[in-house]
Amino acid sequence: MLSEREVLSTFEMIKNEHLDVRTVTLGISLFDCASDDLSKFFDKIYTRIVSTAKDLVRVCDEVGDKYGIPVVNKRIAISPMAIVAAPFDSEQMVEIARTLDKAAREVQIDFIGGFSALVEKGMATGDLSLIEAIPEALTQTERVCASVNVASTKAGINMDGVYLMGKTIKEAAHLTRDRDGLACAKLCVFANIPQDIPFMAGAYLGVGEPGAVINVGVSGPGVVKKAIDRTLEANPEADLGMLSETIKKTAFKVTKIGELIGREVAKKVGVQFGIVDLSLAPTPNVGDSVGEIFQSLGLDSIGVPGSTAILAMLNDAVKKGGSFASSYVGGLSGAFIPVSEDLNIANAARDGFLNLEKLEAMTSVCSVGLDMVAVPGDTSAETLAAIIADEMAIGVINRKTTATRIIPVPGKKAGDKAYFGGLLGEATIMPVREGFSEKFIRLGGLIPAPLQSLNN
Repeated sequence: MLSEREVLSTFEMIKNEHLDVRTVTLGISLFDCASDDLSKFFDKIYTRIVSTAKDLVRVCDEVGDKYGIPVVNKRIAISPMAIVAAPFDSEQMVEIARTLDKAAREVQIDFIGGFSALVEKGMATGDLSLIEAIPEALTQTERVCASVNVASTKAGINMDGVYLMGKTIKEAAHLTRDRDGLACAKLCVFANIPQDIPFMAGAYLGVGEPGAVINVGVSGPGVVKKAIDRTLEANPEADLGMLSETIKKTAFKVTKIGELIGREVAKKVGVQFGIVDLSLAPTPNVGDSVGEIFQSLGLDSIGVPGSTAILAMLNDAVKKGGSFASSYVGGLSGAFIPVSEDLNIANAARDGFLNLEKLEAMTSVCSVGLDMVAVPGDTSAETLAAIIADEMAIGVINRKTTATRIIPVPGKKAGDKAYFGGLLGEATIMPVREGFSEKFIRLGGLIPAPLQSLNN
């Protein structure tokens, strides 16, 4: 039970510190829509999505108004389309993506995730068709997001899949070259992808999930920063242990709010409640930045020495607070460091405090990976694949989720600016060491799963 003081501080979080429910995501299973008749398949998936999600936006707005807590995004995650639509070829997969986009537009949600494949151990016909379709699908649609899991701790790293994703990202960037490669901002490559992520672009509904379920993503980097600032103002001698406790207690309150909203939305929509994903997901707005937390904790900028230690503490404290608040914490639950979506992090990259190598090091302790990173447009598919492989190795060895959302911006070079718009923000293009990884990537095959019984 929250005390009166804690209730008042929660109101302060909402009013002045950008506390919101970042996304309510309705997971919808489409497995029983499977058919080898394309027109019947279109009808089935469109009808299922629209009939299940028709009240989602209205209910989210009503519940948000009731508690005075805005639900910023309403989204849908579906079963991995490479499995549901396995009989179809790549051109038909593009048409399926357009049907998903049409359904998303009909129910007025901003993104639909699940144009996805799971290929960590190998690729079936449906997987190949879907991956081949991704560049066109993300170019021709506005709201469809795609993800491909190419590695896991139990299976290893599918290097053929990694190389294919390097080529796919390159093609997606080329097709949207008039928009700085925007299609790549809707495409994630994962290791150890969770089945219940509510955040985009990686959201999909896994094979072990219910037929329909509400998963909630709660954010609040501004709330955490203000809590740290208040603690230091009240006690200038506070050490990192005390500040970690502050972050944990803040995460507890934010998670409670997320579960409250999620359960009420689920009840009104008539589906099961799933999980709360408490992730510090920033926006390009001032005061809603993960990077600013690093400055409150004593660094001049995210990216300088000490950044990895702070990120590790931040991620751990968020997980501890969230897991104490709810028995149903899932998804990614931790700190995100998306370069273009966080104004402070984008500035750190612009000013040279943050480079690709430091970002990669930091992803060994955060909850995602190389996220919304813009690189020169002439970066080869092999180099992109090598960057992905490095990030997948961090996830596989450390038994955690990692991902890459990397954008080779056509026609632009290191130091130029890329503009993606809205919540996707803008980023300074980072330099990449090009041309040294081709022989390695072209070896292909499967990097075996790591031994897990002799950890050190």
